Amino acid sequence: MTALPDDYPIELERKLTLRDGSVVHMRPILPDDATRLQEFHGRLSRDTAYQRFFAIVKRLPPDWARVLSTVDYRRRLALVVETAESSGPELIAVGRYEATDEPDTVEVAFVVQDSWQNRGLGTLLFDEILRAAAARTYRRFRAYVLSDNRRMLDLITRFTRVETRKNERGVTELIFTLRPERAAIRA
Repeated sequence: MTALPDDYPIELERKLTLRDGSVVHMRPILPDDATRLQEFHGRLSRDTAYQRFFAIVKRLPPDWARVLSTVDYRRRLALVVETAESSGPELIAVGRYEATDEPDTVEVAFVVQDSWQNRGLGTLLFDEILRAAAARTYRRFRAYVLSDNRRMLDLITRFTRVETRKNERGVTELIFTLRPERAAIRA
């Protein structure tokens, strides 16, 4: 493994325990993860990949993988979740935020590999990415969600305070903030 970048936020590394008792490792993404992102994308079902990218992308192009794995850990941050496999750690989920034109707002997105869904991982990763953004002074969040993706829309509605919701051409744009009681949990 190569040396960690100087600005690598090691405080974001942690073990997560899922509802079924599985323990996985979450950490900030590294530029070296580009190939692993491509492998991860290759394991997503067509539906899961479509819900994340809003298009059918059979293979994540190498240049996309490089862009997605190269972040500054402040305005652009991605957290990866991995499990230990005999052949080495395998990426099973990715959550990220990207700064927008509005100084206090970031766009958030995440995806969980199909075989790891329904274990609470998406909820944990969503919470972790929002908290990481809030720790870096971002207070408002934007997400674009396919309007028929009930699970994601329900998750955002359950755990945040939705300020605006717009539907256009099958995509729902949500602007939301952390609920005060959730923001205080780790403050």
